[in-house]
Amino acid sequence: MKSLIRFIIATPLAFLITVGLFLFMIFLISDEFEAKEKLEALDFEINPQAEEIVERRRTVQRATRSRDVETPPPAPRIEVEEASRPAEAIATVTGAVPEFEKPKLDRKDFKIQVSDRDAQPLVRMPGKVPDRALRDGKSGHCKMRFDVNTSGVPFNIKAYFCSHSMFERESIRATSKFKYRPKIVDGNAVEMRGVETKITYRVSDERGNILPE
Repeated sequence: MKSLIRFIIATPLAFLITVGLFLFMIFLISDEFEAKEKLEALDFEINPQAEEIVERRRTVQRATRSRDVETPPPAPRIEVEEASRPAEAIATVTGAVPEFEKPKLDRKDFKIQVSDRDAQPLVRMPGKVPDRALRDGKSGHCKMRFDVNTSGVPFNIKAYFCSHSMFERESIRATSKFKYRPKIVDGNAVEMRGVETKITYRVSDERGNILPE
């Protein structure tokens, strides 16, 4: 019943809408179409020819020939007075160094006096790090005591203290290669007793850090 009422009401309404749209379309079609004015045709030239450019050359004016100029005469030569050599000997001139007799030196009495001094090191050979120290990764040192003869060569070499016994042999070998200036007493070279020194061995890791003893 309700659907029948809706159909009766909707049918006239749809008819009115359809008629309205039809009349509106007729109104639009009946409107006259006016064409717009045509645009002016563009005027351009294809492949224009460029104007010839006339190259103007600059005229170079040659300089007029200069007149011949007379060179001036050379400057007059100035006379210079030459210095004359001295007539008197230099020894007779006032203030000169007077002549004196050379002293006679007796080779027997001539001696070079040298002040007393202790033995002085000239050459010191570093000790080679033992292979065992490299494997164990240990640094170390040895304190050495020795005598120096009149030629500056160490003897009676002893290692009186070593941080580890593996450094003793290499320390004695290195000390034997030392070279000294001998001890001087009253101008004569003498033996020096009880010279001491220290030989150090540094072992580092891969990063360059010194390993402890």
